Amino acid sequence: MTYVAFTAATLIWGTTFLFIRLGNDVVAPVWSAALRLAFAALLLTLIARVTGARFPRGEQLKTVVLFGIFNFGLNFSLLYWGELQVPSGVAAIFYSSLPLTTGLLAAVFGLERLDRRRTLVALAAMAGVATIFAGELSLDVPPLPLLAVFAAATLSGLANVLLKRIPAQGAVPVNAVGAGVGAVICLAVSTAVGEEHALPGSFEGWIPILYLTLAGSLGAYVIYTWLVAHWPATRASLVGVTAPVIAVIVGAAVKGERPSVVTLVGATIVLSSVVVGLRLPHAPAPAVRRSADPI
Repeated sequence: MTYVAFTAATLIWGTTFLFIRLGNDVVAPVWSAALRLAFAALLLTLIARVTGARFPRGEQLKTVVLFGIFNFGLNFSLLYWGELQVPSGVAAIFYSSLPLTTGLLAAVFGLERLDRRRTLVALAAMAGVATIFAGELSLDVPPLPLLAVFAAATLSGLANVLLKRIPAQGAVPVNAVGAGVGAVICLAVSTAVGEEHALPGSFEGWIPILYLTLAGSLGAYVIYTWLVAHWPATRASLVGVTAPVIAVIVGAAVKGERPSVVTLVGATIVLSSVVVGLRLPHAPAPAVRRSADPI
């Protein structure tokens, strides 16, 4: 089941970056993210109630709220805004650094050891990210949106590690709470930057939001949350390596996106570094450093 979940999350996430760009053509970006998360929170809460799933409480709830802040509120605000100008395939490639980001942060939180080989691999991946920046800047993509997408991917890695710090929770209630928190933050950000809060005027305009709500939030994020609970966080984040391949293909087919040669070189460096890093033996932290208590 873990490999089935991995495949499903990869296929869905490989298309979500394109649908974010398509949605940005219809409504304001962060407002679009707020709509998606609000619908997702409502539907996930209904599913959790019908199935009798237990919602997190106490200290666990505090951690899930932080998960919602980083993984949905801040991550989506930056990603949606960044994709106004960053090609969807390139955005997905930035998220391919997620396994190494997760590994570095897992070491900071005492979940995994960080040895010299993993550090070198992470540095190589960062060199690849810098190469991607150079390639996109050569195509006149502004640096700020690129930084926004990279920051979004980093915050997603932080959210994964925070979730791993607490005992396994039900994927549906965790994402219901997280999406609700994220919707509030995205709405606040959208209001702060002065976006227009208009609804799509046609069914075609609703398609990206509905797809991202149902396939993305109810599908991929729930599947991935379940996968993080059953696999090491770094291994689960391998989804970030395979999804960009699909994202680049569909972005080229639908939007005519063509990354520069330098960008493709940087992508190759990042993906190769991640594959090497994931092939290194998993090194959990010593038992004395792990705490069963939620943060």
